[in-house]
Amino acid sequence: MVSLFAGCREENVIFIPEEVPTGEPQFTSVAGFYLLNEGNMGTNKASLDRYDYRTATLTRNIYAQANPDVPKELGDVGNDLRSYGNRLYAVINGSNKVEVMRLNDCRRIGQVDIPNCRQVAFHGGYAYVTSYAGPVLIDEDYAQLGYVAKVDTATLRVVARCTVGFQPDGIAVSGERLYVANSGGYRVPNYENTLSVIDIATFTEIERVPVAINLSQVTADRQGKIWVSSRGDYIEHGSGLFCYDARKHRLEKSFDLPVERFWLKGDSLYTLSSGEYEPGGGAPVYGIVDTRTLSVLTRCFIADGAESAIRHPYGLAVNPVTGDIYVTDARDFVNPGRLFSFTPEGEMMWQVRTGDIPTRITFY
Repeated sequence: MVSLFAGCREENVIFIPEEVPTGEPQFTSVAGFYLLNEGNMGTNKASLDRYDYRTATLTRNIYAQANPDVPKELGDVGNDLRSYGNRLYAVINGSNKVEVMRLNDCRRIGQVDIPNCRQVAFHGGYAYVTSYAGPVLIDEDYAQLGYVAKVDTATLRVVARCTVGFQPDGIAVSGERLYVANSGGYRVPNYENTLSVIDIATFTEIERVPVAINLSQVTADRQGKIWVSSRGDYIEHGSGLFCYDARKHRLEKSFDLPVERFWLKGDSLYTLSSGEYEPGGGAPVYGIVDTRTLSVLTRCFIADGAESAIRHPYGLAVNPVTGDIYVTDARDFVNPGRLFSFTPEGEMMWQVRTGDIPTRITFY
């Protein structure tokens, strides 16, 4: 194991990534994945870890080593991470930017300046990034609507903006439309409750569909259904999961299932809830929903009791080839978190320390 020489950037400090062996090597079309760590707000401690299936090792804090000339490293509060083409896109909320890197080695290419940016999706050579637009401010009369920025991935320039609801978070592509989860999170208790529908060709909002308060994540399945999660209000209304049929233009079903994060693999929607934001508290839920039958298959995909070792389940991902499941643990939100690896049957294979507040995974 190689130790990291310093915790903050100074001149003449050489940053060596920390490589940690885990399980057995795997050789499939998926070479590895990147893990984005949020870091605490205001600390500029967002970081990037990389897992290599061929060597079965996790390399921590690789951005610092790949980019020694970047003063504040990755930035403040990592919010979303996606790959597109041969590039990696990290949405760094507190730094008001999307950091763009080479996929193979995380070497910095440039950045896109977008205020209070949240999440990103891609279509036809463009990145679509949700933005709260205004400053961080809790005010029930907050008047600044959010927008989606259209970014040319060739030039890294914002070429258009489309106004949506208040504090838009998740975004997904289905057909020739974008679906945006409006939260209204700054307007507590007057949360937003709509899903914005944007026509990609004209880049205009054509509809706002009422779903539930404080929407968060959104993804599209191969049957044309849009899956949306709600955070609730943390007091009377818990988090939840909703299915909107984009072809029939109707809300198909709401589920009695607390959901904070989810991941779609084939026809299975894996869900995650820490339980800590439910009214009165609750136990963590690790669910699987069949997107064809709209039925909950299980409320705990972990089969061996290893969930007892997870203090605060926070992030979720599923290998698209092997079906291996990954759960991140934010622990106490101050110190390094952990990453847990499970077989498709829910048996734990290994766990490893990560950066602070591990949140998003993207495979490559």
